[in-house]
Amino acid sequence: MRSPDWTWDELLLICSRVVNNGWRQLRAYQGPTQDLAELLRSLPLHGDAASEVPEFRSAASISRKSADLLTSRPDYAGPATRGGKLTALVTEAFIEREAEMLLAAQAIEEGISSGALFLIPEQPDEVAEDGVPAAEGRLLARWAISRERNPALRRRKIDQAHRRGQPLQCTVCTFNFEERYGTLGEGYIEVHHTLPLHISGPRETKLEDLAFLCANCHRMCHRSHRGASWRTPAALRSEIAELTRSRRTA
Repeated sequence: MRSPDWTWDELLLICSRVVNNGWRQLRAYQGPTQDLAELLRSLPLHGDAASEVPEFRSAASISRKSADLLTSRPDYAGPATRGGKLTALVTEAFIEREAEMLLAAQAIEEGISSGALFLIPEQPDEVAEDGVPAAEGRLLARWAISRERNPALRRRKIDQAHRRGQPLQCTVCTFNFEERYGTLGEGYIEVHHTLPLHISGPRETKLEDLAFLCANCHRMCHRSHRGASWRTPAALRSEIAELTRSRRTA
């Protein structure tokens, strides 16, 4: 069994350490690098690879990959190593959105240390259509998707709307399933977490964190596009309004 390809989540964790190390290569003999190797071997991403592949995510392999991340920088003057496209994308993301990427790395580490990420099965939409996960990576996307699909949490949000006399309609486009489909759509709406885990942190979800969305707008809020991977309903409304204005003036 060969060693699995590096994932966005793993490279995100390595690059966060590289950034915190002043954009210097991680050395295999250093304690923090060895601790990082243990963390990567524990991630619920590669099945039994940690026990079946010799030297899987060893400190030496992490040191080499940290060099790949460094040489992917556009300002790196030396010879580049062959780190691959995903490595270059992670480096680019850290250069453009360092604070966001560091928060994502912190949230993953908190999810692993608390054990929460080990309890969540893989979700069908945790990888983007182009195969490249967004800034939060597969594990945080998995966590967020499972959180949104929690039936008890969704029911509490719907009950709250009923108590307040609020309609079950999309916050973005006002689509109402019951109005469109009659009794078939009665009581149906999807919920979206308005803050990604790398911003909110892995705290308990509050009803105020959730918004009602139709299936189409929900998909668009989650879709990776131009470096953004998580839109609030307000942001999506703004994009729609801007598109509408541009079409009217075209």
